[in-house]
Amino acid sequence: MAKIIDGKKIAQEIRNEVKLETEKLAKEKGTRPKLSVILAGEDNASQIYVRNKEKACAEAGIETETHRLPASYKENLLIDLIRKLNADPRVHGILVQLPLPKGLDEKNILINVSPQKDVDGIHIENLGRLFAGQEPYFYPCTPSGIMELILSTGIEIKGREAVVVGRSNIVGKPTSILLLNQHATVTICHSRTQNLGAVTKRADILVAAIGRAKMITGDMIKAGAVVIDVGMNRLETGLVGDVDFEGAKEVAGYITPVPGGVGPMTIAMLLKNTLTSAKRSARDH
Repeated sequence: MAKIIDGKKIAQEIRNEVKLETEKLAKEKGTRPKLSVILAGEDNASQIYVRNKEKACAEAGIETETHRLPASYKENLLIDLIRKLNADPRVHGILVQLPLPKGLDEKNILINVSPQKDVDGIHIENLGRLFAGQEPYFYPCTPSGIMELILSTGIEIKGREAVVVGRSNIVGKPTSILLLNQHATVTICHSRTQNLGAVTKRADILVAAIGRAKMITGDMIKAGAVVIDVGMNRLETGLVGDVDFEGAKEVAGYITPVPGGVGPMTIAMLLKNTLTSAKRSARDH
C-alpha cells in the first residue's frame, strides 16, 4: 500500500517560509513583493484559480492586483498593459491566467511578459535557458513543485528510470528536463505512444500529466514506484487525476492524491518565485 505524498502539507511549509522571508524583506529593505494578475474573460475555473492565488498571496504577505478584463478586450491593449507592468518597478511578478479567450494569440501575448517578471516560469526565454542548461530567471511552477514532491520521499533520483506522460511546454517537457538535471534516465510519453503500459511499468518515478481521467491504471505501474499525478479532471463524481488512484495505491510505493497533491504545490512555487523576484529587485536598487 502506497504512502500518500501530502502536497498540502509540503506546500504549507513552503508558504510559511515565504511569509517569514517576505516580512524580513519588507522590514530590512522596505520592499514588499507584488504580483500582478491579468484575467481576461469569464472562464469559471480561471476565476477560482485566481481567487486561490490572491488568497495565498494575502496569507504570505504578498501584495496582489488583478486586472479583470472582458473577453472582448483587444490584444494590442492587453500587450500595452503588460508593457506598463514590465516597466513598473513596484511589480515583481506578472501572471497571465490561461486559457485566454478565443481570438487572443496566447504566444504573442506571453512573449511580451518580461522574462525577469515571468513568475510562472513559462516565457520562451526562461524555458530556453532551462533546456540549454542555463539558470532561468524562474523555474516553471508546476514542474518545480513536482520535483519538491519527489524529493520529499527521500528516494535518490540519480540513475533511476523516470517516465513523464504528457509533453506540454508548461508541465511535461520542463519536468523531464528537471529530472534529467537530477541524473534520472527519462522517457517522455504521450497520447500516441504505443504500448504505453509497457513503458510506464518500467518507471521508478512516474509523472502523469496527460489530461485524461484515470488513464494510468494500477497494472501500468511498477511495484514501489513514486507516482506523481498532475491531472485535474472534473467528472460528475468530483475531481480525479490522470491516475486511477484506488488501483494505483495498491502497487505504488508513494503517490500523490487529487486534489491535495500537485495543485497546492503550484501556488506555493508561484509565491516563492514572486519573493525571489522581489529579492532581486531589492538587491539591484
